[in-house]
Amino acid sequence: MHLYTHPACLRHDPGASHAERPARLAAVVEALRGAFPEQEWEEAPRASRGQLLRVHDDALLALVLDTPVDEPTHLDPDTLLGPGSAEAALHAAGAGIAAVDAVMLGAARTAFCAVRPPGHHATGTVAMGFCLFNNIAVAAAHACERHGLSRVAVVDFDVHHGNGTQAIFETDPRVMYLSSHQMPLYPDTGRVHERGVGNVLNAPLQPGTGSEAFRTAWREKLLPTLEGFRPQLLLVSAGFDAHRRDPLAQLQLEADDFAWLTAELVAVAARHADGRLVSMLEGGYDLDALRECSVAHVGALRAAAG
Repeated sequence: MHLYTHPACLRHDPGASHAERPARLAAVVEALRGAFPEQEWEEAPRASRGQLLRVHDDALLALVLDTPVDEPTHLDPDTLLGPGSAEAALHAAGAGIAAVDAVMLGAARTAFCAVRPPGHHATGTVAMGFCLFNNIAVAAAHACERHGLSRVAVVDFDVHHGNGTQAIFETDPRVMYLSSHQMPLYPDTGRVHERGVGNVLNAPLQPGTGSEAFRTAWREKLLPTLEGFRPQLLLVSAGFDAHRRDPLAQLQLEADDFAWLTAELVAVAARHADGRLVSMLEGGYDLDALRECSVAHVGALRAAAG
């Protein structure tokens, strides 16, 4: 297994009161180093402009990478750009690219990218929802273009719907997007009738939903569809804000639920993708829950790697 991070990802600082703060990533890295002290870490490289342009337009790249900022500047009410943001965003996206290359070339079976800012709300043209570039979409496009894959699955269990990922790929049958998420909740997308070209499947969950209904949605709806797609590579938007302690939502999951789903995804990858699975950190805003869930998730990925 490979783990990726980069110090630059700590230097994206939207302000001390912001939910998506550097302490999130510090908590994840600290917890993983403590739980798996023998695990080596890889340094996430920078994504190139050409790699980002596979899913984003020139105007968004110019906004994020070329705007001079001396202090946090709002791009929308929730999303800020600061002096360290461009470098953080480049390494966050680059981590996914490096992880895809590692699993496709046989250097690892599974990988987890402990990076920020998160990505799944960013569309092809707009940075939003704490997200500057769509890290998982950049990774999926790289898998298709660089490695010639025709069946890449993006699985998203963040409590918020990954509107950006869905929008980027909803007309691209090479990429399937499957999501469980709370509804109603930001960004108010991810309804059942949103199907793309048959490559999108959403399972909205009501506030207060706990383990049983969450697992049922995956067991009866999402996982069978994923199985039928026979993915050549699994990519995971690993947000842990569906945990019962998270302050930004009202689902009632435990760390064990993320471990269970991760094991199920690992089994699908083993059957169809030679075990290839890359996971990228998305949301999760209670630091203790984030520690517990990231250790549970990575523990399940490490078990798959043998």
